[in-house]
This record gives sequence, structure tokens and C-alpha cells, in this order.
Amino acid sequence: MAPTAQHGQEVRQRLLAAAAELIPERGWTAVSTRVLADRAGVTPSVVHYHFSSIQDVLAEAAVTAMSQVLAATDELFTAAITPEAGVDAMLASVEQYDGTDPMSLLFTETYLAATRDEQLRERIATLVTDFRTRVTDWLTIHQVAEPAATAAVLAATIDGLLLHRSLVPESPALTTVLRRLVR
Repeated sequence: MAPTAQHGQEVRQRLLAAAAELIPERGWTAVSTRVLADRAGVTPSVVHYHFSSIQDVLAEAAVTAMSQVLAATDELFTAAITPEAGVDAMLASVEQYDGTDPMSLLFTETYLAATRDEQLRERIATLVTDFRTRVTDWLTIHQVAEPAATAAVLAATIDGLLLHRSLVPESPALTTVLRRLVR
């Protein structure tokens, strides 16, 4: 890669990293071009050189971060030997998120922004659908009844759990209930 192309990629990555930090810190709507540029160490015009709008950079940063979290969860889940172990792995993959940590806040802010941005909603829906499909395929291999519906419930439960963690303590029976779901 030519030095100028490499530099451009580095700047773009700094903008995405800064956006991923700012979304949970300030909230989606409080991230301006100037704030993003300051955090990334560039001028505001550089933001618009790399992205058509502030919404585009925020969406790209959020969807990338969400994809990475889902990929890590997927990797742990599909490495499990039994459906019950898969549930345990899925729950373990989200233990690090307490509902108030930056990644939980990024998910929450992004979901809220998606209610007002059709393109963002579609991108997140694609992530969710792809994740559910992979879980469905894994559940099918392990002969779990109604694998597509079970995958949808598991995915929604994990999302709900993350949203609720900042509000109320987790039920100790959650693991038992979800394990029963996949038996």
C-alpha cells in the first residue's frame, strides 16, 4: 500500500475508533464533527473527506463494534459441545458487560439511533439475522426442537439481559431456564 493510502486508512481507523469511544461517552446525538475530529486528532474537514456525514461515521463505528461482539459470542457458542454448554458460553460471553460499560452503552445508543435511521436499522437487522442464522444452524446440528425460534429467543434474551443489567440485578435462575429451552 502506498504511504498516502496507508495514512488515509490510519486516519479512517482513528475516526472510527474515536466515534466508538464517543457514542457511549456522549450519546449518539451529541457527537458532532468537531468533537469527533478533536478526539481523532484531525481537522473537521478530514472527517468529511473520509465519510459523507457524521451519521455515516457513527453508524460504521457502531456496526463494526457490534459485529465484533457478535463474532466473539458466536465463536464461543459454536465451540460448545452440547446445547446446554452453548447457553453457558453465550451467557459467559456477555459477563463482562454490566449495562453501564462502554460497549453496552454503544449497543443501547445504536439501537435508539436505529429507530430514527432506516439504513442503520437495516444494518443492525442484518447483524441480528445473520447471528440468529448461525445459532439456528448450530442448534439444528444439535437437534434442538424448533431451532429458528429457539435462536430468536436466545438472541433476544441476551439483548434484553444486557439492557436490563443496568437497571435490575440478574435472576440467578436465568441459566437454568435457558438451558431448559435448548434441551
